[in-house]
Amino acid sequence: MNKHSKLLLLTVTATIFLFAGCEPERVVLEEGPAGYDGYHVGYSWAGEARGAEFEDAGAYIETIIKLDDDAVIQEARMRYFQRVDGYWTTRQSGNAQVQVDFSVDPAPATPGADYEAGDSMFNIHAVNLMSFYAAAVDTDGTVAVALVEPLTRYQFEMKFPADYNFDAAISSLTIGSGRVVPTIRTSGGAFIAPESWDEIGGSHLFNLHFYSHVLNEQGIFAGIGGNAPVRSFLEAMGVEFDGDTPVAMDPVYGYFGLGGWKGNYDAIADYLVGRNARDVTSLVDWSPDRLRNAINDRNQFGVDVPSGATRTVQNSSVDGIAGATVRMSRESASYQRALVDAGIISEDDVIIGRF
Repeated sequence: MNKHSKLLLLTVTATIFLFAGCEPERVVLEEGPAGYDGYHVGYSWAGEARGAEFEDAGAYIETIIKLDDDAVIQEARMRYFQRVDGYWTTRQSGNAQVQVDFSVDPAPATPGADYEAGDSMFNIHAVNLMSFYAAAVDTDGTVAVALVEPLTRYQFEMKFPADYNFDAAISSLTIGSGRVVPTIRTSGGAFIAPESWDEIGGSHLFNLHFYSHVLNEQGIFAGIGGNAPVRSFLEAMGVEFDGDTPVAMDPVYGYFGLGGWKGNYDAIADYLVGRNARDVTSLVDWSPDRLRNAINDRNQFGVDVPSGATRTVQNSSVDGIAGATVRMSRESASYQRALVDAGIISEDDVIIGRF
């Protein structure tokens, strides 16, 4: 029995702290009888490729699958746990706190190596801002919008006075126009990382790149593009109008596209249910040279990467794998460990993903 299987004896208890002060939800899963039938659990964790022990990790991914006698997946669940301010929470919890200061006029951040945040109307507390949006309307009809653009990973903000022409096309909200302002870089590793905003000047949020379709191919912005009126863009986020005037509204927020981390992990579950786990022994097809050559002799992916290989399984919010639009190597390792627990593969078969 290896050290990972020791975590999974008979009963698995998963505890979620959604935010500080909340009562934990305890999920107890009892292992089924001998064979494939029953629940099986696997983990991957931050720092694993560097030798960190599970118990010392500040973040980990848990995969729970339920198999029938023939190893067909009946249920699947994946959760990303991370420690925030000393408490455990799930990255896909979806909870946030949003405050808006309408007295602020958004000003752009300084991009590139000398990054500095700009001036933001928003004060947002969330575990993760992937695919996040927020909107609010002041008592005088002023509208404030924040949207975390997935390719640059910047928070773009818009401020519209009550008498703005909301029938104007979204394509008029170009970078550099002053109407859509990149104020804060929410995370690193962006697909588009401009050194100057002039590099994407003249573009709008729905045409920064060919891959900008991830904004509106599904979710709340489905069907909305550059030719659509600004009004439809705002209404998709919950803004209401009295004639042509926006109605006062407290801050609302949500997740566009696939639905942030929750949407991605739900998509992985949907992909898995009904498939035979003996046929789906990884969430990633490791056969392409660029992936296979990035796996070292310790089965670690993306650690020792020769020329022509890659450190990532995909381009984040671009290529869908196993139903999701997230980088999948760490998720795949967690899933594979559940298969180890089920006796379908061995620990030696697990590809340790980048975390």
